[in-house]
Parts: sequence; C-alpha cells; structure tokens
Amino acid sequence: MVVTCSHPEIFPVVLTTKTQEIFNCRINEDMTDEQPYKLLKKEDIIEDLHNRAAVSDFHPLRKIVREYPGEELLLVYDKEFKYGLNFYLIGTEEGKENYFKITYMITRKRSEFGAPIKFSDHNASSVKDTYIECTAYPDKNFTVKQLEKDVGMQVVPKINTISTQTKWTYPKNASTQYCPREFSEEERETLGQSKSLTDFLNNVSVSVEIALQQNEIMNTFIDDWKNLAEEEGTFGDKSDTHLKEYQSFTDLHNLTEKTITCVSWHPTIYGLIAVSVAVRLSFEERIHFSGKLLLQPSLILFWSFSDPIHPQLMLESPDDIFCFKFCPTDPNIIAGGCINGQIVMWDITAHASRIENIKTGSSRSKKVTLKPMFLLEPGSNKEVMYIRHCAVSSIENGHKKVITDIHWLSDTFEINRMGSVYENRSEICCQLVTCSADCTICFWDIRPQKALTPQQTEKKKEENIEIPYDIPSTFLHLDLSWKPLAKIRLSKGDTSLDHCPTKISLSEEHLLYRTQEKAVAQSKATKVGEMNPYHNLEAGLANPFKPIEDFCTKFFVGTEEGEVIYTDWKMERDPDTGRLMTKKPVNLYTVHDGAVHTIQRSPFYKDIILTIGGWNLAIWKEGVMIGPLLQSCCAPKRYTSGHWSLTRPGVFYIGREDGYIDIWDLLEKTHEPAQSQNICITMITYIKPWILSAKQQFIAIADYYGTLHILEIPWTLSHPSSNEIASVNHYFEREVKHLEYVEHRKKIREQEKEQMELEIEKEKIKTYQKSKEQIEAELKMDYENYLELEKTVLVNLGLIKVSEKVSHIDI
Repeated sequence: MVVTCSHPEIFPVVLTTKTQEIFNCRINEDMTDEQPYKLLKKEDIIEDLHNRAAVSDFHPLRKIVREYPGEELLLVYDKEFKYGLNFYLIGTEEGKENYFKITYMITRKRSEFGAPIKFSDHNASSVKDTYIECTAYPDKNFTVKQLEKDVGMQVVPKINTISTQTKWTYPKNASTQYCPREFSEEERETLGQSKSLTDFLNNVSVSVEIALQQNEIMNTFIDDWKNLAEEEGTFGDKSDTHLKEYQSFTDLHNLTEKTITCVSWHPTIYGLIAVSVAVRLSFEERIHFSGKLLLQPSLILFWSFSDPIHPQLMLESPDDIFCFKFCPTDPNIIAGGCINGQIVMWDITAHASRIENIKTGSSRSKKVTLKPMFLLEPGSNKEVMYIRHCAVSSIENGHKKVITDIHWLSDTFEINRMGSVYENRSEICCQLVTCSADCTICFWDIRPQKALTPQQTEKKKEENIEIPYDIPSTFLHLDLSWKPLAKIRLSKGDTSLDHCPTKISLSEEHLLYRTQEKAVAQSKATKVGEMNPYHNLEAGLANPFKPIEDFCTKFFVGTEEGEVIYTDWKMERDPDTGRLMTKKPVNLYTVHDGAVHTIQRSPFYKDIILTIGGWNLAIWKEGVMIGPLLQSCCAPKRYTSGHWSLTRPGVFYIGREDGYIDIWDLLEKTHEPAQSQNICITMITYIKPWILSAKQQFIAIADYYGTLHILEIPWTLSHPSSNEIASVNHYFEREVKHLEYVEHRKKIREQEKEQMELEIEKEKIKTYQKSKEQIEAELKMDYENYLELEKTVLVNLGLIKVSEKVSHIDI
C-alpha cells in the first residue's frame, strides 16, 4: 500500500516482518532511534519484485524503483507515522542528500533568556564524555597503490599424508544349533534338597514380595520422564513461553487517524472478532473539529481470519463507541455506549448468514488457512456491509458524558426500580448496566414497560417514517425514548461531590462465562426458523415474579481517582423526604495512583477480582474488607489494560503504554511479572483472549494507532498443571490469613499504645498529687546540688581554695 503526501520525493510504504528480515531493516534492531535509515540496493529491490511479484511490499513503488537514477535508495523508519505508514522511501537523489544534511537544534532554559554570556576555557579530560574522538577511516581520494611489500618466510619440514588399511577377509554366513540342557530326575531331586538353594530362596523371598507389592500399588509403566517434562514445561521451561504473532488487522479504507477502544470475540462464530474505533483526538481537539467529525462515520468493525483486508460488517453509530457487548443469549443483539452518553442497539439477525459463511467455518477443529490478497477468489472481495443502529437511548434522560463500561445482566435474574432481585423466567438477557463519567451508574431494561397492541405498533412505524426500510423493528419502542430503569450516584459523604465510576464488576458476572452453550443453541434455533425472542418482547417489569432471597446485590466499582469501591445497588428511602437514595458504600480503598481501567472477576473463582489502574495492580477477595490480597509496586510504565487468562487461574495479562505486555504467573512470581514482551511501538488499549480449541488459543491486543494484533498463546501459558486451581486457591487463602494476622497485630499495637498513654497519664497525676513538704525537700536538694557544682567549678578555675566556703551571690 502507498499513501501520497505533501513531499513529492517521499513515498510511504508498509514493510511486513518478512520483508524487514529479507532487507535487514527490522524495527528496534536494525532501525533504531539513533539510526532510523538504511540504504537499500536498487538491484536487491528489483530482485525481490521479481521473486515475490505482487506479494512484495515494494510492488506499489515498482515504477519509482526502476526509474531511480542512483544505485541505492534511502529507506527511513517512520516511528511517529508522520506520513501514515511505518516506512517511507526517498525517490530522488536530491531528497536523499537533503536528508543527510546535518541539522543542529540549540535549546536554552527560559530563565536564562537575556542573561549575559560568558565564555571560558574547559579541560576536556576533567569531565567524562566531554571530548570528540576523530577515528580514522579510508578515504578514496587519498588511496596509495602498494608497489612493494616486505614479507618474511620460514622453512618447515615437508609433511606427507599416508593412509593404511587392515587385512580384509571375505564375510561368511554361519549358524549354530544346540539342544536345551535339562536336569535329570535324580539331579532335580538332589538340587531340590540342597541347602544352598534353600538359603538362596529364603534370602530373596522378602525382596520379591516387596517388589510384587509395589507393582500392585503403583503403575510401573508410567513414563516418569514424560510427566517431568510436562511439569517443567508448565513452570520452568522457557523455550516456548512467548506470544507468537498470528495475524493483524488495520482499517486501510478509512484515512482518519483512529484508535481501538473495545474488542470482543464473537461468542458463536470462531475466527470472527469485532472492534470499536474512535477518532484519535484530545478533548480540546474534538471540540475544535466537532463540525468535521459529524461527517465521519462512527463504526464497529467485524474482522475475519479469512479476509485480513476487508471487514465483514460495519455497524454505524451516532457517535464514537467506547464500549460494547454481545448479548449472552443472542449474539445477534449488540449494545454499545457512546462518547455522548447514549446507548446504541443493533440487531444483525438479517446479516447473520453473511458472517457465518466465512472461509474458516464454524468448526473449532478446522484449521484457519490464510491466502495472499492477490490469490483470493474474485467473489470474495465483496463490498462492505454498513448496518445502521435500530435504537438509541434518550439524550435528555440518559448519561451526560462518555459511557465507560457496559454489561448485560445474567439471564438468571432481573431487578426492579428499587434494585430488588427477582427470578427471570424467560431466561433471556433483557437488562443492562452502564457507568459514565457523569458520576452515575444506570440500569436499563430493553422491554417495553407497557405492551403495545399491533395497531399501536403499526401507528408508531408510520410516525417514524424517516427510519429506513432495512432497519429491524426489534427495538423500535426504545428509539429516542429509552430511559434508565434505575440510577445510582456514589456520594463522597458530607460533600456535594460524587465519585466518578470508570469500570464495574457485578457479583454474578462469572455466570456469563457459562452462557456460550445457550447462545449456540439460540443461534441454531433461529436458523431452523424459530422466532427470535427479542422480536416479541413482553413487559416484564410489572409481572409479579418470585423474589430471589439471599442474592448478593453488592458490586465493585473503579473510579477516576484510583479508588476501588464496594457498594450495593439496592436503593433505600430517605426517612425525611421519602425519596429513593443510594446506600453508602460498604468499603472504599485508595490503592491505585491513576484511573481504574480494568476491574474483572476471575473465571475460576467468583470472589476473586483483579483491578488495574495507574502504575500498579491489585487482587481482591470479596468478603475480605481489610484490603487487597496482592498489591504490586509501581511499574516502570503506566498500565493501560488487562485481562485474566481463560484457562490458567494464576495467569493474567497487562498492557502498558510503551507497547509491552506483562505476563503475570502467580505460581512462579508474585512480586513482579514472570515475563514481558514487546507487541507494538505505541500504547496498548485493550486485551481480549479467546479459546479456539483445546490445543490452540489466541489473544487479541489493540493499540493506540488502530491496529489489532492477533497472537497465539503458547502451550505453557494456556495449559494448566493438574493441581493449579488448588494451588492458586491455597495462595489466596494464605494471603487472607496474612491480612488477618496483620490486622490482629495492629489491634494489639493500638492497645499497647493506649496502655502506655494511660501509664503516662497516671505518672502525671502522681506528680500533681505530691505534698508541699515533698516539693520543698526536692527543691532544697536541687539547690544543694547546684552549690556543690558551683564550688567544684570555682576550685578547678583556681578562684578559691578547697577550705574556703562559697556564698551564693545573685548578680
């Protein structure tokens, strides 16, 4: 791919990892910040074009390369993507000479502006690194041809190489036959009665019995070396522990600089992944370019392993999407949160066949095969399908700022306006929870509060004549009138300020990991012609469902200030006004030094929560109010995203702002990451692992420049040991005991401190209760000691003799 720019001699180009290895221009190895350029021979590029044809990354620039007048072209590494791609070629000799010109930039502190300048001599040897070394180099202009050379020779004895061969005889086939030797009857009787045989049997019988017992207890045919290798491969083998690059996706059709904000694998179609993109602008720049941004589409892109160039679907939104989720019970229903505070709903049921007929198929066991772009079938390059949203929430009654997190409630329960929990008889996910930068957490219900008659539905369709005909009417009752079911504000106590939530984690969130089978069944039922349950929604808020007792309505919240709050979503009435109000938080911890961007429950333990924010991470156990089980020290770079491993309970992945990913393994290390790996050159914005099969797992890593990296997880990071779940659980239980011990010792120390303060107070009281005679006796004793000291000083100075007396005189 080539991108035109304002400089006619500069030609941007994308070089893949294979091309970088061929021309020795690998990023961060051959091409660095100190030397970001390399001279490529023209004949080498032409040879690559001849060998790889259209697959060559220089194919778009083939004409420029062939017409280049010189022998070497200058390739420059564009780290900041100034011209849109990761490299660029300079197509003229004049441009190459201009690039090599030396440019000096002189800087000075602002406080030194206008100050007088003083020049002085400086000794270069007095300070380290203050001299310039002029090394010798060959100069073609001053090459002296060698005409005579003085060489010394040494005479050595002559060496002969001789080989010898031993005598060889003609081989002959030979065979030997013999008859088995058997004891006679007399020999058998004599041997059976011999003392030596009896002593031998008595000596070895005990050992033989022990061996037979061991064979019964354990399997002697177990391959111990194989089991040992499995354990070493899980914990200690470093030969295959790094993530391997498998695929990458970049939107080449949109020239606007965008970043990836959220990633989600499709629950039922394997090899299909959805990403939401947003314009890469700061808050001030977004306000300045607000008029132009309205003309650009805000999209969620569906990528497939079968086509790395063209998205399968594009979901349109009224504004940039910062979070979205597939519905657990029907993956054709998607809900997303916008930067303007609106919730957007899509129904892609009509387009399900398009994304299901991808080349990888829906079978887990089928291996994904990738083809180069020029080898794809003509029919595979189809036009991208744009799908408009079918409903958005009300602007007046929803969030006022960007929605930072969104979750579907489990299909096992639902809540009412008070936050009370009831059973969900339909077993369909119909409620959502969102949090926003406007300091609110809202619960939403996608069902109509009052059931509409067919006549009312037709009338509503006639009123909304501006809606295109291809938009499904699944959520027509919500469009521009959708209001939250309940709204929660997290107050900061006596002040009028509120906490600003960024991420939330519900107590029943772990149940969503088990709804994949239901989603598959729902998808199959839709295929065979059954009615999609979301097309025939009923009002469920007024139905007197049975309440669920002993349901945990408490949840974790992460804030912009780095706080982790444990609170309750149930509302209570104010005794004075009778209004519904939010309960006070159960606990509040300030452990992170930046905004919390990840708060996630472990897929193996429903009460273990991972929180990441700022430069550190923490692991919590629900019900333990003392503090976190694990709190890391400050990392060298800011953490930006994270996710638990789906198959190993002690492993989780954390992305950093410098493009590295830290892999933590609690069974190996608990104070630092087990390993770090560089993925890209910019900030990692989202991490999402995925299980393809029992033998293959992938992890999707999105970066700030809009590239989605798909990496294969190695065996050591995807396959747990036989007792890893119990080992990690034992570690968490041990940390709980440590916290309880520290808290117990803290109480003891506080009691000891109070006892010491009480003793000091008693001593003071005793001092105040002394009699007048005791005080006068103590003062008299102090005065006599003073006189004795005065006399000693005067004698030492020679002013008085020892026999003389000193009378105290006030001066």
